[in-house]
Amino acid sequence: MTRRQELLLGLLGAAGAFGVCEAVARAGIVRRSYLPPASEVLARAARLAGDPAFLDGIGMTLRAWALGLGLACAIAVPLGLLLGVVPVVEAAVRAVIEFLRPLPSVALIPLVSLLLGSGTRTEVTLIAYASLWPVLFNTVYGLGETDPLAKDTLRAFGFGRLAVLLRAQLPATAPFIAAGVRISAGVALILAVATEILSGFGQGLGIFIAQAQTETDGTRDVLAGVVWAGALGLVINGLLVGAERRLFAWAQEPRPESGKSERVRP
Repeated sequence: MTRRQELLLGLLGAAGAFGVCEAVARAGIVRRSYLPPASEVLARAARLAGDPAFLDGIGMTLRAWALGLGLACAIAVPLGLLLGVVPVVEAAVRAVIEFLRPLPSVALIPLVSLLLGSGTRTEVTLIAYASLWPVLFNTVYGLGETDPLAKDTLRAFGFGRLAVLLRAQLPATAPFIAAGVRISAGVALILAVATEILSGFGQGLGIFIAQAQTETDGTRDVLAGVVWAGALGLVINGLLVGAERRLFAWAQEPRPESGKSERVRP
């Protein structure tokens, strides 16, 4: 399936969902206070694009998202390389990682708020904590998938462990790290909005949604904020996917099926 076909099918799916929501609301199957017509929600979302205060909130959310994701990558990539290269360290910290990984970041909001206070620091810390794990595990997994022949060749020519890591393992792991960053980007955006909604302080997209749900007939504004959150996630994912395809096109080439050898030309 080509990219144009994928885009066309995606647009058809979005149009179908829009039509269903519009028809359900217009037919009165669901009360408008619970589900306003999709056309009204999209119109409200479009009008918000001209609201400076709302755009400032979007900027604050994206700022916290970028800081948290950047901090997570700065910690996860070196730590993943260390765990993947030094098995003793990986064995020593495995129990700690397996204990911390299942903890939901949202449940840590009261504790982090108590320790760091309200503001950007709390939001960035929670985003970094949630975003760290996909990058970390993808880095470790990518190191394990490095071609052993490439490592053995470098060792045979007298290269040390650091040179093997930089010349063979790190380039081979880069596509896995990029995939982990793409996954973490979505997680970071979810945590940014969720933290703002649950904390109820500061400025951002989550604050707009939290305040809208307390207003009379505020469902339309809540859904308009959700549309913006989904649009931001879609744009971020599209940009990261495009960057992956450009930077690591060689990693996406189809491999020959197992049991079948490639035909060698003379």
